[in-house]
Amino acid sequence: MTDKEHSVEHFLHLANKSSGRGKFKIYIGMSAGVGKTYRMLQEGHNMLRNGLNVQIGYVETHGRAETQALIDGLPAIPRKQVFYKGKMLEEMDLDSILLLNPEWVIVDELAHTNIPGARHEKRWQDVMELLKAGINVISAVNIQHIESINHEVKVITGIEVQERIPDLVLQMADEVVNIDLTADELISRLKEGKIYDKSKVETALKNFFQAEKILQLRELALKEVATQVERKVEIEIPRSQQMRHENFLACISTNDEVARKVIRKTARLAAYYHADWYVLYVQAPRENASRINLATQRHLINNLKLATELGAEVVQLHDAHIAQAIINTAIEKRATTVCIGKPHISLFRIILRTNLFNQLLKTLSSNDIDLIILS
Repeated sequence: MTDKEHSVEHFLHLANKSSGRGKFKIYIGMSAGVGKTYRMLQEGHNMLRNGLNVQIGYVETHGRAETQALIDGLPAIPRKQVFYKGKMLEEMDLDSILLLNPEWVIVDELAHTNIPGARHEKRWQDVMELLKAGINVISAVNIQHIESINHEVKVITGIEVQERIPDLVLQMADEVVNIDLTADELISRLKEGKIYDKSKVETALKNFFQAEKILQLRELALKEVATQVERKVEIEIPRSQQMRHENFLACISTNDEVARKVIRKTARLAAYYHADWYVLYVQAPRENASRINLATQRHLINNLKLATELGAEVVQLHDAHIAQAIINTAIEKRATTVCIGKPHISLFRIILRTNLFNQLLKTLSSNDIDLIILS
């Protein structure tokens, strides 16, 4: 971890552990123009009608008429004017917000970099100070500004985004809401001049605003919000009350044909349930490298490679107690379903001929793990 990364983590830790910390809500979107700022302002009006003390800390309309219209009627804290490089620029006035201490404040463009000389380098750090002071914050950010997926965004768009926020900022949010549009809807908004000035539309259509790029960014946004929701569920809802997330464990032996079928069928099951899955091979003493022929070893290696190519995490163990190894792995990986092949002359035939299979069934059942025997 670099000194800068350590400093960021320390800063966030201090902000998060503050007693009386404000609530934090983030609107996230796949790109500019999906309606994040519009939605924040709508929420501000709803709060105002319900008697809450809500003020605009900083909002950037980018000249969008629909967004500009929603600013009217919402109290706003004047921006701070700063002279920098021969220009008079406007920034969010952090000190004024802290002094006025509104119940809720709307802060746009979370990834924004402040003018040099400001108390904090980044706007998200300003927000952390507001939260620490007990002020509730509603903010917004585009998916391409999240640190951990910056490389993926560059691959999709060909652009490396410079202004980014640490993933921990999202993890601190009490609520993350995705503002979603289809690619066609977003492109239509662009062509109607609702995102950029019409003089910039053609350039945008040739670069960032292409259907295939928008679709991939949309997928990233949806996945990110789903991850945040899952994290919130794991933290706030007792495990006994949580919905079951499917995880599949495919158990294979050195039987080439059966192993391939088990791997492929489990891959299809995992894809259907959008689940994680694992392939387990337990090498018993009778199957060590000196006791099985080279062809069998080659088939095993190819099957493990196939599993990896299909998206599985491969687990290889050396254990004389096969059933217990399966049980231990299923519990460790939080598997909800164990898949095995129809027994032929294989290790699973040995399991079926002894009380090991009964032990396997009993233990899986007590841990609420299903067992599928694949033909």
